[in-house]
Amino acid sequence: MLEDGRVTHADEFHAPEFHAGALDPAAMREQYGSTGLLEADLAASPYEQFAVWFAEAFASGLQEPNAMILSTADAEGRPSARTVLLKGYDGRGFVFYTNYGSRKAGEIDGNPHVCLLFPWHPLARQVIVTGTAERVSQEETAAYFHSRPHGSQLGAWASAQSTVVGSRAEIDAAYERLAARYPEGEPVPVPTGWGGFRVTAQSVEFWQGRENRLHDRLRYVRSGDGWRVERLCP
Repeated sequence: MLEDGRVTHADEFHAPEFHAGALDPAAMREQYGSTGLLEADLAASPYEQFAVWFAEAFASGLQEPNAMILSTADAEGRPSARTVLLKGYDGRGFVFYTNYGSRKAGEIDGNPHVCLLFPWHPLARQVIVTGTAERVSQEETAAYFHSRPHGSQLGAWASAQSTVVGSRAEIDAAYERLAARYPEGEPVPVPTGWGGFRVTAQSVEFWQGRENRLHDRLRYVRSGDGWRVERLCP
C-alpha cells in the first residue's frame, strides 16, 4: 500500500495459505475394476458400439449420460471447451444444438475439427470422438426446436449466447418480453441464428478403466469406407 493509502496491484492479490488439512489431489486414488474390453466384444462400427455403451450408461442411472465435453479451437489454434448435450446420433455422426453466434459456433465455422468426450466416470468409461463438425439442415433444426419445452424455445431467443451482458436482469427481462409475446400454447418460430451441428467421426476411442491403471483403450479409425480397430497402451 502506498503512503497515501492507495492500494497497489500487488496488495490486491495474495497467494493462498495452505494448511495440513488441505486436500491433496496427489493422494486421491480410485481403483478401477471391470471385466475389461476386448476386440472381440466390439460392434462393427463405432456408432453401433456407442449405442451399446450409451444404453448401459442410461440404464445405470447416470445423470445426463448425453452430456459431453465439446472442444474446439480458433484459427490460431487456441482451444476452448464446454459441456453440451448430445441430441441425436446415427451412422452419420453426433448432433448437438447451439446459438450460431456463440463462441463454439464461430470457432467451428473457422476450424471444423473438434473433439467430443463423454465422461462416464461412475462406470469407469470414457468415449472420445475426434472428427469434423458441420451444420445440420434447417429442416432438422426446426424439427428438434419444436420438440423442446416452451421455456427452452423462448430461452434460445432471449440469450445472445457468449456475448457480454450488463446484468442477469437484462436476460430475465428479455425472457419475460418473449413470454408475453409467445405465451404457452403459441408456436415459437425457430431463431434464424440457432441450429445444430453434426460431428462426423474420424476416430472414436472406447476407454474402460482397469486395475493398476492398465486400462483398455480401443479406438476405431476410419479406413476407406469402413473402420479399423487399434489398441492403445494405457
